[in-house]
Amino acid sequence: MSFLFVWQTFVQAPLSVASASIGFTHYAGYLHSLSAYQGKALSGGLVIFLVILLYRRIETIGKISLLLWAGVVGTLLWLIWGGMRHFDARMVFDFPPRAFSFSRIWFAALGSAMVNTIYSYWGYYNICNLGGEIRAPEKNIPRGIFLSVLGITVLYLAMQTSILAVVPWREAENSRFIVSTFVERLYGHTAAMLATGMVLWIALASVFSVLLGYSRVPYSAALDGNFFAVFGRLHPTKHFPHISLLVLGALAFFFSVRLDLETSISGILAVRLIVQFIGQAVGVMLLRRRLGTDRLPFKMWLYPAPAILTMLGWAWLFWHTGPARKWGLLEIVLGVLAFLVWTMAMKQWPFERTGEGASEAPVS
Repeated sequence: MSFLFVWQTFVQAPLSVASASIGFTHYAGYLHSLSAYQGKALSGGLVIFLVILLYRRIETIGKISLLLWAGVVGTLLWLIWGGMRHFDARMVFDFPPRAFSFSRIWFAALGSAMVNTIYSYWGYYNICNLGGEIRAPEKNIPRGIFLSVLGITVLYLAMQTSILAVVPWREAENSRFIVSTFVERLYGHTAAMLATGMVLWIALASVFSVLLGYSRVPYSAALDGNFFAVFGRLHPTKHFPHISLLVLGALAFFFSVRLDLETSISGILAVRLIVQFIGQAVGVMLLRRRLGTDRLPFKMWLYPAPAILTMLGWAWLFWHTGPARKWGLLEIVLGVLAFLVWTMAMKQWPFERTGEGASEAPVS
């Protein structure tokens, strides 16, 4: 299971980067119309640019991250302020007929909508991937997770409410450039061009943090002996996992020029949900049973209810990924095959040598 976790990261991390770069290209269409070839070139070029930005020491990357973060928060606050100044409750709460009739169709529609909504929150646990480079991780990782979820919830809800106060939802649902349309209606075309540039800044910041965090996963797994050893190499002078970064960047480049946005988003969820999210809930329960609670650094209130509800929720969402479900299952099958090839080469379980001819491992 530890190998499969790294394997699904190895697949879905480039998908996440590709989805953001494709979204970046789509939104850049507000500034200049792009042909299909130009769009692919831009999305692929963005991935290459990000790899170049990340090909340096973690201290320098931290400074770049702060700069990108400032642009993200500043843009969101600008949008929220503009909407609050022109708030119209009749537009915000103009729900369609039978909007809250809790029927089977309603829950099916909710599941479909949740696929894109959950995608917007994926970065909430990105700090976990950098645990080896974070001070006091037992304190700062939970803080980072909860602050991220609460902060994104408040900012997204406020931003979407602000937009709906200016742009009717019937128009907003079909808009390709909703933020630009919102700002243009408030401040004119020049301001909308600036807002478009800031949306692209947000997309860049998102993909920067995703590729940074995920490049550490194969590296850490290789150090622990749970993945291919080549990913455990560090850059000789800059001391970061350059092999892991380059391979994930190459896969992200391939996906960004071959897939469309909806396929990549659905694929991300289908690949992740079973092994990572459902699997980690099972893993927590197994750890508590085997180790007890004294050796675990974190507590779970109302155990085991949160873990069980988590598994049910993710299983429900996996079903709503639609045709992408088959890709999630295929990824698991390929991961098992990759595991067998790896263990055969390493002569580990289930191919470890036993019997009289086997050599004994040294005892320390």
